[in-house]
Amino acid sequence: MELSDEQRALQSTVREFAEAEIAPHAAAWDRNGTFPAQTVRKLGDLGIMGLPFPEQYGGLGAGALSFAVAVEELTRVDSSVAITVAASVSLGGTPILAFGTEEQKQRWLVPLARGETIGAFASTEPGMGSDVQGAETTARQEQDGWVLNGTKAYITNAGTELSSFVTTTAITGQRDDGRSELSTFIVPVGAPGFVPQKPYHKMGWHASDTRELSYQDCRVGTDALLGERGGGARVFLSTLDGGRIGVAAMGVGLAQGCLDQSVAWANQRCAFGHPIARYQAVSFELAALQAQISAARSLVYRAAALRDAQQRHTQEAAEAKLIASELAVHAANVAMQVH
Repeated sequence: MELSDEQRALQSTVREFAEAEIAPHAAAWDRNGTFPAQTVRKLGDLGIMGLPFPEQYGGLGAGALSFAVAVEELTRVDSSVAITVAASVSLGGTPILAFGTEEQKQRWLVPLARGETIGAFASTEPGMGSDVQGAETTARQEQDGWVLNGTKAYITNAGTELSSFVTTTAITGQRDDGRSELSTFIVPVGAPGFVPQKPYHKMGWHASDTRELSYQDCRVGTDALLGERGGGARVFLSTLDGGRIGVAAMGVGLAQGCLDQSVAWANQRCAFGHPIARYQAVSFELAALQAQISAARSLVYRAAALRDAQQRHTQEAAEAKLIASELAVHAANVAMQVH
């Protein structure tokens, strides 16, 4: 699949921004665990934080494929910034665009698309991941709203100075067939009973905010319900399709970054009188990696194009995420060997 002229221009713009504004600081941010709030705001000024959203909600209306291109370029330089952007847009903003009321879109989506705030999505719990029927977080309806109780785990973007809301799944009752009724809520950061825990000590991505959240009699208004009561599974599954494309684009970007740095080093590092890039043991490995990256990128573009065409893409998004994430690990290993 070929990118349009507009998408190639976007690709070039984001690469230039990443090289100038992110690359010089990425190592220090990671070393110190510094969340790059000002850089996120600059990405908002550039239009990246609202790239796939309609112009009426502060976005550029560019679609999922263009967003995947941008995420790849950001990840090529720094994964922490990339996951901050991908999670806010794909997991935070997208469900509000798809299922929110006009009032919810104006209140939450518009500032997110402008880069003034970021959003989060909370489904995973300490005892469950994709098994939404195993969720234990509950939401009890009262006359003036809802009261949430429970714990969410591994949540990105919920505890920064830009964090505005967390789209949260919760059990709101039992269905006639005995299964849990799942609903989705927009929980404002700072709501009574909203308690973000300390950030996790992760193996990497230290400049990205990831933490556990507790809802302790957390009170939200009636307008916090996203979509219909009992429609949480639909919101959950739709959101994750887009999220998988974002993660897949990150995998390709990370692999490309590893390759680019490996090629540069292989042409600089000399052994036995020649740059090591001239030895087939090195050059063949790098050439194979480039072929694998091109193949993975095609899977990402296919899934994103299907999403833009509003066609079913659950399988394609999952395939892209699987292949690209495994490739990212392989590319990192190759880069370590070359260096």
